Amino acid sequence: MVAARGKADHLHYIIFETNEHNLDNISRTKAYQNFYMAFPEIKWAFVASMVSRNAGWNMTDLWLSPLRKMLSNSQRKRLFMTYERANWLIFSDAYPQLLVYQLSLNLNKPLFHLFPELNVSRYMQQEWELFWEHHDKKRLLLALIINEQNVIQRPVINQDYFKYRVFWRPPYLLQDILLLNAIIIPTKSNRLYGAFVHDFTNIDKRIALGKKIASIMFHPRVYDPLLKFARSVEHTGSRWDYEKFLNIQTEKAPLLRMVYPVITHQDIIRKDWYRKGGIKHHWTKYNPENPDPHIKQSFYNRRKLMYVYYHIKDLFM
Repeated sequence: MVAARGKADHLHYIIFETNEHNLDNISRTKAYQNFYMAFPEIKWAFVASMVSRNAGWNMTDLWLSPLRKMLSNSQRKRLFMTYERANWLIFSDAYPQLLVYQLSLNLNKPLFHLFPELNVSRYMQQEWELFWEHHDKKRLLLALIINEQNVIQRPVINQDYFKYRVFWRPPYLLQDILLLNAIIIPTKSNRLYGAFVHDFTNIDKRIALGKKIASIMFHPRVYDPLLKFARSVEHTGSRWDYEKFLNIQTEKAPLLRMVYPVITHQDIIRKDWYRKGGIKHHWTKYNPENPDPHIKQSFYNRRKLMYVYYHIKDLFM
């Protein structure tokens, strides 16, 4: 009975803490980052915090004048819900894993047998057990990247609502073709790092992008200035968080909590993606990449084109 009561207490704590921090993009980002600061061996938590910052910036980008003019309110709402749903879903799967690891350290014994009751994949249970034994940080980082992209594949990417109302519609397709979206890795200087997002619906491409972002973030030239930024700059959901350090003229995006309410998500019964499809061998390969020194120029040149199009369209409306 004591063991059963302990198990119930652990599950209650994990579910409560996950729900508390899964309110919106701001709370998720902070939770990931705080976890990394406490447990820096879990590199994925830092990657997740930075990708989550970018999700927030993409959300508030939808309030910039060109997108408010070029997209209808319903189109902007659907794009927001795409970012929000993926952000929420990944957190609801990943944060319980982090908390189980924390509890395991506190009790000095692995508790990964709790994963099935938290709807976590069998794949991740195996990977955490291996990490507990061998402490292979890179392997766990890759496993978590692979897992998160599989977690959102069916409920978001392949879900009919998002497929037909977002991914197959002109606003998304145009953004994808013109490479208007990127994962930006900021610093408290005039320098940015990152990578462009292309063919987001392709799981192979998303996993490759996740590995690339992780490689850039932990590059010796990038890590220290990025960590300094993360520790000292509060995430607000606005690109102004990092644009205030850049020598550019740009429209200031609003604070996320000023324009978006907390969204109540309907959870679903999740089938274990690993039991259905397994993993591809090339997903587990890790090839370190050098940071692109021209990402800032490329990204903001594309955004200038968006504003040019907006002003030209405005003249003829």
